Amino acid sequence: MRAAALYGILGPLSLSLAMSALLATPATGRPLAASTARAATTATASNRSAPAPAGAAGAPLTAPASPTARSASAAPVAPAAPAWSSWSGSPASAATAAAPPGDAAAARGVALAARRAAERGIVFRRCPRAEALAAPITCGKVSVPLDYARPGGKHIALTVSRIRATGPKARRQGALVYNPGGPGASGMAFPEYAAEGAFRRVAAAYDFVGYAPRGVGRSAPLSCQRPSAYAKAPTSSPPHPSAAFKRRLVARARAYVRGCVRRAGRALAHYTTLNNARDLEVLRAALGQRRLTFVGASYGTYYGAVYATLFPGRVRRMVFDSVVNPAPWRIWYRDNLDQSVSFERRWRDWRRWVARHHAVYHLGTTEHRVLASYERARRRVGHKPAGGVVGTAQLQSAFLRTGYNDAYWDPAARALAAYLHGDPEPLIALAAPDPAQAADDENGNAVYTAVECNDAPWPRTWAAWNRDNTALARRAPFETWDNVAMNLPCAFWPLKPGRPLDVGNLEAVGPRTGRVALPPVLLLSAERDAATPYAGAKELWHRLPGSSLVTERKAGTHGVWGGPNDCVNRHVDTYLLTGRTPGRSASCAPRPEPAPLPAPAPLPESGKQPAAIPGTP
Repeated sequence: MRAAALYGILGPLSLSLAMSALLATPATGRPLAASTARAATTATASNRSAPAPAGAAGAPLTAPASPTARSASAAPVAPAAPAWSSWSGSPASAATAAAPPGDAAAARGVALAARRAAERGIVFRRCPRAEALAAPITCGKVSVPLDYARPGGKHIALTVSRIRATGPKARRQGALVYNPGGPGASGMAFPEYAAEGAFRRVAAAYDFVGYAPRGVGRSAPLSCQRPSAYAKAPTSSPPHPSAAFKRRLVARARAYVRGCVRRAGRALAHYTTLNNARDLEVLRAALGQRRLTFVGASYGTYYGAVYATLFPGRVRRMVFDSVVNPAPWRIWYRDNLDQSVSFERRWRDWRRWVARHHAVYHLGTTEHRVLASYERARRRVGHKPAGGVVGTAQLQSAFLRTGYNDAYWDPAARALAAYLHGDPEPLIALAAPDPAQAADDENGNAVYTAVECNDAPWPRTWAAWNRDNTALARRAPFETWDNVAMNLPCAFWPLKPGRPLDVGNLEAVGPRTGRVALPPVLLLSAERDAATPYAGAKELWHRLPGSSLVTERKAGTHGVWGGPNDCVNRHVDTYLLTGRTPGRSASCAPRPEPAPLPAPAPLPESGKQPAAIPGTP
């Protein structure tokens, strides 16, 4: 799935949820995966990151407000989820997904790796130039087994960044580890957020620690394709593809899989959510923390929840921002289908907003007329790509960002209006791929693909994908086939898939002596989030009985912590600083709706992975 910029990748689920994976950004509008200098000079949105502290999901282009909190005694109500009849996964199959693969050997391996990491610690020094992180941020490495069942075998080094807490030593509470999502997003830039206003109270008490998960960035990077081929543009993205286009889509997916196998070899099997959770346990030990304090956004909520299930006694406090639906039968195929439905709703939200501001943009007085304006631009770039690089796939990818982050609403409307009135430059700035980001984008996509394909079973026949998505595209055409393009390699994945962990079921990982209960965790969700639909937060909320769900009502920006909603930020600050939750659930009024700006503003760096596999016709 694709996710948005602070957040990492979930592709359209982001998964392209994240990607499913794609990413969200913090209030500053900078993705955690980008350096300060790069963020200041980049005009286009970074492809798959998750929001830094989720909440920020992009610097707001309007003045922040102070919404008030409303206590909610009753449980929030989740929208009904659609049913997908052609895929066999179902709640009834949950029992078969109870135990993770491996286990006992991997459990012993992670315990051994953690002990060794605790003894060695992490040597933090000046960050390498490649990380573009300035002092006082420092960097180090932690060694983890490639295969936890063989802890004495090959190890890989994960890169780690840190900035010390700013407050008095007597009030410091240790390390706060952050993951922006993905799979495939790096959190190395997280320490930069310690200086931002929304995070200063927490940064006074905690060291801000970021890291690049296995395969990402400089952490034993994974690649499946030459970056130049991955970033090829322009490409096409039809909402209702022809049979010939679908055949080319299948051919591209098969070729991409061959590239993953050829480039990664035997290591390819070890990029999984379970190993990401195990790596997090080793990182905790290396940091010298008896228990883990963690904030995960987008896909980071899923592997954080897997960690909490595997290691409940090691959890101190956890914040899950923009929650992936963790039900085993939804990982990952159904989650992506659900995401396509949610993006269609969010796409309508943007069109209705543009229609209300017809006097500014002149794109139509109704959402249907705004859609007609977009379709006119889509036909035009399909005939003659803008700037020679913005085709229909680049256009769709750029406008999908409006579903991730309200901060894109005005820039997207301005770019569309300018293009239709003869000025293509704003659209090119918004949608053209950045060659400088090609290697990072290809790396993120490779990790996303490997993790999601390894994690769980996917339909193995093209007929199932075609049947489900052809039907879905009739009511949700905007994102459906782009989501397919991103995830289709999983139909042809040559490795045996794992079985998703039954998150929250502490017995699923086997009996323990002296089992301890999982402490309360805090969940954050925007009610109209497209990348991680609200039903996912409700699912995890029910699976973790002591958890507390904070809902941003009538809002849809992906990534809640650190944004303009003071109500949400207060709940997070209180929890991280004191451990107190607002009860079983709480609601916050929505952030202010964007307003048209008097002049173009810098683009926030949040967005999604390219919708189509690079090179797709």
